[in-house]
Amino acid sequence: MHIFVNKKELDRQIFYKRKLGTHKPINKSRYLPYICNSLKNGNMKIGVVVFPGSNCDDDMMHVMGDVLGYETVKIWHKQDDLAGLGKNDCIILPGGFSYGDYLRSGAIARFSPVMKEVVKHANEGGYVYGICNGFQILCEAGLLPGVLLRNKNQLFVSKNVHLKVCNNVNPWTKGLNRALPLQMPVAHADGRYHIGADGLEKLIENEQILLRYCDENGALTEESNFNGSVDAIAGICNEKRNVFGMMPHPERAAESLLGNEDGKTLLSAFFNHMIAV
Repeated sequence: MHIFVNKKELDRQIFYKRKLGTHKPINKSRYLPYICNSLKNGNMKIGVVVFPGSNCDDDMMHVMGDVLGYETVKIWHKQDDLAGLGKNDCIILPGGFSYGDYLRSGAIARFSPVMKEVVKHANEGGYVYGICNGFQILCEAGLLPGVLLRNKNQLFVSKNVHLKVCNNVNPWTKGLNRALPLQMPVAHADGRYHIGADGLEKLIENEQILLRYCDENGALTEESNFNGSVDAIAGICNEKRNVFGMMPHPERAAESLLGNEDGKTLLSAFFNHMIAV
């Protein structure tokens, strides 16, 4: 189920269509509540935050709403609330290039008005999930340790990669097969995860490393760690296990039509587990 409840978003679309001289009529019904799929999972709602430069927000809306069947709302970055979502709901920061990646990826988005509420939501135990640029924003906001730096080859990389599941008792990766690598796309220039030696030791000790880059057989090799991340880290959670960030894009590997459903497998591990709880 998708629900668009943000009148400001509608006004923004109208403004830019007029500014760009687009004469195609605006479908206002798209921004009103409607049902596009029977609601299967009613216990948790999903909020997808949209920043200037986000480009994976609609992908996340589609996968979480149409594919997985959750009630899903968009949250514009200038909002000072989370559209009525509560502690048991999940806020997703999607991929993209928020604010054009100026200064550092995620460094400006971290100061968007809605982030005060996202931080508050996380600190009170609410769930927050950041993908690619969303991961970068979470690190910049201090909700996750470390930072994402420029890839070791200094280039933008867009390709499918393999991921080793490092922990399958954590809520985000609950029940996944650790012996079976997942495959999904990456698309980033600033994806090299970095953290100091003490910080890395703490991540390992607390079992916060959930995903590492690996080869198709699950081996951790220098070649498979294409962006040069410390300890081949592709995804981590916070100590309280309610905030998760990763660079690869599960939403781009969530349907059989795309020839890969490993992303759906990863997303279902957490969200279906939370429904069961």
